[in-house]
Amino acid sequence: MALAANDLTQGQQFSAALVDDLKRTQIVQYAGASGDYNPLHTDEVFATKVAGYPTVFAHGMLTMGMTGRLLTDTFGDGRLTTFGGRFSSQVFPGDDLTATATVDRIRQEGDEWFADVSVSTTNQDGTEVFRGTATARLDA
Repeated sequence: MALAANDLTQGQQFSAALVDDLKRTQIVQYAGASGDYNPLHTDEVFATKVAGYPTVFAHGMLTMGMTGRLLTDTFGDGRLTTFGGRFSSQVFPGDDLTATATVDRIRQEGDEWFADVSVSTTNQDGTEVFRGTATARLDA
């Protein structure tokens, strides 16, 4: 069931654990699903010896996709009208990710209601790995 405008208040937060102990297998599966086989994400030797990273790391869009799950779980399937953001730090195998969405504004446009939301995803150390915004259509 989708949220209604009167179910929300400005500043209200929703949080979810997105992944515990991200596996390399999940990163490789995402490479296959997305078609993005950049060796930074799938080739340990390339990532460490050529590029100088400590290991391979997740695609930014994998992190964004997992973050989006919090939004669709909260507001309902097909309710997001916008979703975007910036990747601020790499996500490595073994990381735990948690996302928090904060309702910034509830507004009406004509007969429709919307929630403008900011979202932040952090790893187990509290390092922000993704920050973004979204708008969700609400029931009246």
